[in-house]
Amino acid sequence: MFLLKYALFALIATGVNLVAQYPVFWAFKGAWVIYPALIVGTMAGLITKYWLDKHWIFYYVATSKADNLSRFGLYSLMGLFTTIIFWGSEIMFFKLFNFEHSQYVGGALGLMVGYIVKYFLDKKFVFSKAAV
Repeated sequence: MFLLKYALFALIATGVNLVAQYPVFWAFKGAWVIYPALIVGTMAGLITKYWLDKHWIFYYVATSKADNLSRFGLYSLMGLFTTIIFWGSEIMFFKLFNFEHSQYVGGALGLMVGYIVKYFLDKKFVFSKAAV
């Protein structure tokens, strides 16, 4: 059950990420558009995934606003490693493959791999009793 729940939340956050990118691609054109789209999508997905993981995967209850902010900071820091995987995959598909929306295929694949890595990082460094 846990694996299904984590996979569902990863799919939700992936969907939020990719849907948030769409208006950027729609409004702007050119090779550079991938970068602001990645930033917008990453922020939307990060906030969504943090809330879902905190409440429904790790069942973490923050002891204060400072604790919650600290956990979000650590969560975001762990996300840097997985963001490199995600962005690299999405940019690679955007640059290498010549079909419409290829970046979304690369982004989805990168997020899938990234979320697997992120679970183990979060379990050990963000939501463990020893963290912070």
